[in-house]
Amino acid sequence: MKKLVFASVMALASLSLVYTPALRAQDSGQIEIKDPAEFNAYQQATTQSDPAAKAAALESFLTNYPQSVVKKGVLGDLIGTYQATGDADKTLGAINRLLQVDPSNERAIYLAVFIKRSQCLKTSDAQVCDDAAALAQKGLATAKSADVTDADWKKLTDMAYPIFHSAIALDFLVSKKDSKSAQAEYTKELMLFPLAATTSGTALVDTLQLAEAYSKPDARDMVQAIWFYARAWNFAPAAYKAQIEPKLEYWYKRYHGNGEGLDAVKTAAAATLFKPDSFTIVPAPTPDKLAHDALVGGDPTKLNLEDKEFILANGVKEDSDKLWALLKDQATPVPGIVIEATASVIKVAVTQDAKDAKVPDFIVNLKKPLDDKDIPVAGFEFKLQPASELDATYDSFTLIPATATRSVSTQIVLRDGFVQAEKKAAPVHHPTKPAAGHHPAH
Repeated sequence: MKKLVFASVMALASLSLVYTPALRAQDSGQIEIKDPAEFNAYQQATTQSDPAAKAAALESFLTNYPQSVVKKGVLGDLIGTYQATGDADKTLGAINRLLQVDPSNERAIYLAVFIKRSQCLKTSDAQVCDDAAALAQKGLATAKSADVTDADWKKLTDMAYPIFHSAIALDFLVSKKDSKSAQAEYTKELMLFPLAATTSGTALVDTLQLAEAYSKPDARDMVQAIWFYARAWNFAPAAYKAQIEPKLEYWYKRYHGNGEGLDAVKTAAAATLFKPDSFTIVPAPTPDKLAHDALVGGDPTKLNLEDKEFILANGVKEDSDKLWALLKDQATPVPGIVIEATASVIKVAVTQDAKDAKVPDFIVNLKKPLDDKDIPVAGFEFKLQPASELDATYDSFTLIPATATRSVSTQIVLRDGFVQAEKKAAPVHHPTKPAAGHHPAH
């Protein structure tokens, strides 16, 4: 499933902690710097007002006095200074050095998890996600140190523990592909927030992530997915509602059969974070009944590709034969995500099920082979608007039996396929936009 931009952008914009080390022993007079030169270097470094100059001075101090009694405090100051410069890599580097000398520093663990979790959301890099989760587990297991007050500890853990569960959940979802465990961790996280805090920031991002987890084939619960998509839609910024609504409508129509009643679901989800036990959605009729109703409900040639494939896969033989008689030898656009491609054949995932399973449901045999440089890479998306980018002619179809993670489907074979000239070179260098100098067809 294509990652929603909303989740990564909102998460990256919601970093709320500026690293402020707890009162250091040297500040209370318990630790003294006895070497005058070291003391002067310390004073000179810590009193710099410009972040870049301060970072350089602190690094110089640590280089010249690697065993200083104020090393922990200087590293804490360095973390905050690198944050001020916006350098995530150097911030993480300073955090790692602090954790080598102070392994139980909960503030440092929290900030490292937050940064790595944001990177995981942005890149889906498995190692980054695993690192964030491992640090989060460490943070949850870390006990309060004696020099931290109960009030300060509660303030810190109220902020840190939701992020720890979020990082662990994201790792399950992205790296380990364990949606059920992701659901459990996101639920633990969201239960830690007051209801008023779930309408923005990290809680709102992870409400959407929980919806995604419930829509995955390995642990699918469509009613829960619908609920959390509706909850996220209610409070998402206007610019992101358009990304969430198609998913909400897709799963609601797939479960319920049509869009009637969806507004009531949105209203209910706006009032509370978790679905009440009394909340229900009436399930759709059987697949063959849905297929028949879709076929006779209007002009079947104007149905979208997902509906046509659904009828071919689930309709009784009379209905699927009737539709195929209308489609055979007709041209059609083929919007979808490339699963595999050669010079002569492009295999595309068109329906949401096929995209989730990363399997092709449309096989396009090209009329003319593509040049090697024009072959689209896996993951490239052919679009329908403003004009179709991949077109072909219906040739044949094969039923694919249901599996444990996927319902009955079809694999549709098309002939005489062609790619718009403007799109030929784009997949290799710019997977999400036309190559420089080219413009979409009008």
